Amino acid sequence: MAAAAAGMGGGGGVQQQETTTTVVQVAAEASRKKVEVRSAGRRGRREMRRIEDATSRQVTFSKRRSGLLKKAFELSVLCDAEVALIVFSPRGRLYQFASASSDLQRTIDRYLNHTKNSSAHEEGEESCKWRSEATNLGKKIEAIEGYKSKLLGEGLGSCSVQELQELEVQLEKSLCSIRQKKQKMLMDQILELREKEMNLLKENMVLRDQCKALSSPWSTSVGELKNKQADDDVHRHEDYSGGGVRDDDDRRMMEDVETDLYKILMSWSAVVFPQFWCY
Repeated sequence: MAAAAAGMGGGGGVQQQETTTTVVQVAAEASRKKVEVRSAGRRGRREMRRIEDATSRQVTFSKRRSGLLKKAFELSVLCDAEVALIVFSPRGRLYQFASASSDLQRTIDRYLNHTKNSSAHEEGEESCKWRSEATNLGKKIEAIEGYKSKLLGEGLGSCSVQELQELEVQLEKSLCSIRQKKQKMLMDQILELREKEMNLLKENMVLRDQCKALSSPWSTSVGELKNKQADDDVHRHEDYSGGGVRDDDDRRMMEDVETDLYKILMSWSAVVFPQFWCY
């Protein structure tokens, strides 16, 4: 009996130990699941974009608006800050908050005055900057004008020997540059004139060849007339030697020859020298 009781007591201790182990395992599993849920919640943050569903969007707006107003109130109370908050819902409803020590309009006026003063200060700095820039440019212009006058030989009374030497060197450099530019322009003009001369010579040669081509038929005609006149003289000499006298026929023949010669000369002169026949 005692042994059995002892055995039963030993069995109860084992069961109690197993139960305790099971409870510890369940608690550990629950703790692990809580950690996983929290980690999943951190990993599953909402993406910052517009909510497409209108109902969800309105619910989210109500929650975030309440939190925003609460944070504004806490900021004004804890930090003694002047806070003004204006919110319009997606449906156009107005929500506003102002700290207890002031109303909303006062805070807005204070903001406008602050921005106006900031803008005026920025404009003043900008205008001061431009005035300084204009002053510096005016000084540079005065210096350039003075140097230009000295280069022209004016206002040299206040110049030292070193300044006069520097002006002399600068003038010599300027003269050298001017002479080089002048020589280059003259050479360009000379080359251009030579090119025109060559073109005129070529045109002259072409015109000379044309004149030769036009004058060759005229020379042939004159030669034929001379040969004809020589033949007439021979015939006339034969007639005179034969004792026959034909004055009228000879006179008419000479007139015909002179008329033909005059016509030929006029026609070829009109071809060779057309400028003399333009009326």
